[in-house]
Amino acid sequence: MSYKFPEGFLWGGATAANQFEGGFHEGNKGLNIADVLPGGKERISILKDPGFDFEIDPEKFYPNHEGIDFYNRYKEDIALFAEMGFKVFRTSIAWTRIFPNGDELEPNEEGLAFYDRVFDELLKHGIEPVVTISHYEMPVHLVKEYGGWRNREVVTFFERYVKAIFNRYKDKVKYWMTFNEINSGLMMPIMGLGFSVHKEEDKYGPTFQAFHHQFVASAKAVKLCHEMMPEAKIGCMIIYAPVYSYDSNPENVMHAMEESNIFNYFCADVHVRGEYPGYIKRYFKENNIQLDIEDGDLELLKEGTVDYIGFSYYMSRTEKKDKSDVEGISGNIMEGIKNPFLEASDWGWEIDPIGLRISLNNLYSRYQVPLFIVENGLGAYDKVEEDGSINDDYRIDYLRKHIEQMGEAIEDGVELMGYTSWGCIDLVSASTGEMSKRYGFIYVDRNDDGSGTLERSRKKSFYWYKDVIDSNGEKL
Repeated sequence: MSYKFPEGFLWGGATAANQFEGGFHEGNKGLNIADVLPGGKERISILKDPGFDFEIDPEKFYPNHEGIDFYNRYKEDIALFAEMGFKVFRTSIAWTRIFPNGDELEPNEEGLAFYDRVFDELLKHGIEPVVTISHYEMPVHLVKEYGGWRNREVVTFFERYVKAIFNRYKDKVKYWMTFNEINSGLMMPIMGLGFSVHKEEDKYGPTFQAFHHQFVASAKAVKLCHEMMPEAKIGCMIIYAPVYSYDSNPENVMHAMEESNIFNYFCADVHVRGEYPGYIKRYFKENNIQLDIEDGDLELLKEGTVDYIGFSYYMSRTEKKDKSDVEGISGNIMEGIKNPFLEASDWGWEIDPIGLRISLNNLYSRYQVPLFIVENGLGAYDKVEEDGSINDDYRIDYLRKHIEQMGEAIEDGVELMGYTSWGCIDLVSASTGEMSKRYGFIYVDRNDDGSGTLERSRKKSFYWYKDVIDSNGEKL
């Protein structure tokens, strides 16, 4: 069947500065977290294990340093996005381009000017920027000198950064999000919260304190946005993965609900409702977590609630209270139980299009605010044929099935603003630093070892997605 998407639906693609810009030291940019994460499978253990030192090892390869060189090729890439018909393009601002160390008093003009050029180029092609303020690229100086987001002082530095970019781009950017996949800090605080736990400490105390500081910072950003840009919209951004019970045993159903509350809803509850939910207060009590909440914080959270929820959707997860007798799986930094009804990607991420419809209905029925799918896609190995073509029918099939479920959710009454497919141009994987894990409609000649010409070429999915946008989702 064909689906009717709302008029003005925001079709486009999504990226992150640290995964595709490159320009490692160009324009006075400072060192950020992604710059010190080596490529390859060891990145996963660095992100999850305690004790990372945030230093560059000259013996290792750091793919984020060059990314796909969008820093120097942005005009070429934006022209390709325009050819596909993008209405919006989601990217992020690299904090260290604006404040190289993070704690300076004045912003770096070269960094500000770079994003002026990018946003002007997008607008020239009729593409609205959707900008994530902080996307896994915290200044390393703030990590080493202050301890990342566990330190309250970082809120002040973030507010200064936000004021600088809002003031500069208030006439160019209408859609903002505060922290990318904020709830990922539960699994990998290094990228989202800017610290590695010490071996001897329980990670949850500092993690939830860091979350509180980010909630305060987000609320301040929301208030600033509403004051400085009354016409703009500012949202939060979470990973959403519906949690299924392994069976109908009430113990497992309850366990799945508890897992979903903390992972899927905790951060969104604070962002959208402006208060800490009852289940998390119980969790804090049972785990002896004491938050340092300053006077005025709780009022600020109430005043700084977001306009919409941006979220990434890649997979669902299945849970069982006692996992000793079932096969476990891992995907998208999450652990779970193998779901016998689902196939998985080359990287073991279970593929569940109907789960997207479930997610949209869950979120909308809970919050009644507009939703924006700002990441969704298939990481896969692509083969370049002898004639240069890339026949990624598997990607088209994946995206078609997910967009169909978006159409179903809209029929269900869900208010969906738009859809930006992740990695619309091939980029460096966040979790493994690989280029071979490709998501894009646009192929970039770049290999895991850094070799390749960086030349761009259109995949079969490029033309398919162009038709999807041209028909506003009717031609899938």
